[in-house]
Amino acid sequence: MNKLTAIEVKSLLRKRGEASNKSDYGHALIIAGKKGTMGAAVIAAKAALRSGVGLLTVHVPTDERTILQTAVPEAMLLMREENQPNFDRFSAIGIGPGLGLDKRTEALFVDILTEFKGPLVLDADAITLISNNEKLLDVVPHKTIITPHTGEFDRLFGVHQTNDDRMATAISKAREYKIIIVLKGQHTAIISEDDVFYNSTGNAGLAKGGSGDALTGVITSFLAQGYAPVNAAKLGVYLHGLAADITLQEQSMESMLITDVIGNFGNAFELIRA
Repeated sequence: MNKLTAIEVKSLLRKRGEASNKSDYGHALIIAGKKGTMGAAVIAAKAALRSGVGLLTVHVPTDERTILQTAVPEAMLLMREENQPNFDRFSAIGIGPGLGLDKRTEALFVDILTEFKGPLVLDADAITLISNNEKLLDVVPHKTIITPHTGEFDRLFGVHQTNDDRMATAISKAREYKIIIVLKGQHTAIISEDDVFYNSTGNAGLAKGGSGDALTGVITSFLAQGYAPVNAAKLGVYLHGLAADITLQEQSMESMLITDVIGNFGNAFELIRA
């Protein structure tokens, strides 16, 4: 197991071209939110935009569109009740935060798994949908990133008594299904077919609702920008944690909000590049 260091992360982060334009940084789609959980969609969208994606579209229920349009005017919208779009026009898709578990949502999720040819991030309710129908694991595309916390991981792969046992299963499943598992916790681990890294940034101020939604947005953004999946996971996890560490200079662990953390992404980028 390798420690994810500032030196490695700096080597992965590309310099943004002075003559570049939005089309150079990808078009991400985030599928998130339903009545009562639109905050998850807002947080994921803000995190994606603050981490450099060129264009962002968010797939939301029609009745909830005003929330997203007002909170994140930089994002474009697709309405969930309208005809299914051509997903292949997007550079990467993140799906799951606050999504819901109804039959229509499950059908949409299966369509994404079987039809989308680009990189994917699966989080929250997307992971639960797989837990409810484990046959879906067999159609998860190779190199897909899943981002479970320990409870979601155990629902998906069985109850574990220790984190060492959980890590052993994660290594086995990453190899079996050729996926990348971001196992969230005190030292978030990034497990690929070939290697395991654990993060060296972050603090307990992230132990609140919304933190995982932000991480989904960040990793989806890096995927859309063209980073290889394992590198997108490394960058996303490290940046997310580093921004939380910077936020701790302004807030306590108790008072820290994920929106405070997202507001410090810029400072985190500058610190990585220093």
